[in-house]
Amino acid sequence: NRPATAEMTGLSLQKRLAASVLKAGANRVWMDPNETSEISMANSRQNIRKLIKDGFVIRKPVVVHSRSRVLRRLEAKRKGRHTGLGKRRGTQNARMPTKVLWMRRTRVLRRLLRKYREAKKIDHHLYHDLYMRAKGNQFKNKRVLMEAIHKLKSEKAREKALVEQAEARKNKAKLKQERKSNRKIEQEQAAQTETTETPASS
Repeated sequence: NRPATAEMTGLSLQKRLAASVLKAGANRVWMDPNETSEISMANSRQNIRKLIKDGFVIRKPVVVHSRSRVLRRLEAKRKGRHTGLGKRRGTQNARMPTKVLWMRRTRVLRRLLRKYREAKKIDHHLYHDLYMRAKGNQFKNKRVLMEAIHKLKSEKAREKALVEQAEARKNKAKLKQERKSNRKIEQEQAAQTETTETPASS
């Protein structure tokens, strides 16, 4: 190998031209060590193209930089391997910022509230109330928020039913009172007519 390299040291011009023609770096240009004399005669791109055609100058393939080991390790990390205390360099907040967690959770909760409002499952008053509660860190996840919505809706429905029942009872009592007063008036009128009729007959 050494003698061939020594012979080819004076071919820097040819190497540069070949790299330009082959559209590759100089390190990827291979020159046939047995044809040094012929290659050294080439001093133009046209001559270099001829040498390339003859196979005396070749563009070497790209050296493979395998990622198989990296991919294998990443797959293991997804399963939870190689993530023990000894592998951790940053603080917990640096590795998974609390702000990112907050943003993710808030977006999930607000998306749910928006969806419920658009589907007319909650009115805008309840939406605003729950939105502000979510902002105040009252719901730790989607399930808790959904439970709160159901609870508030059931409470609201119960209150409405109670109000309706009270209204119905009030109306019923009012009607009863009216009937009672009407009956009393009728009785009084009947009594008056009786009293007026008796002296006339006597």
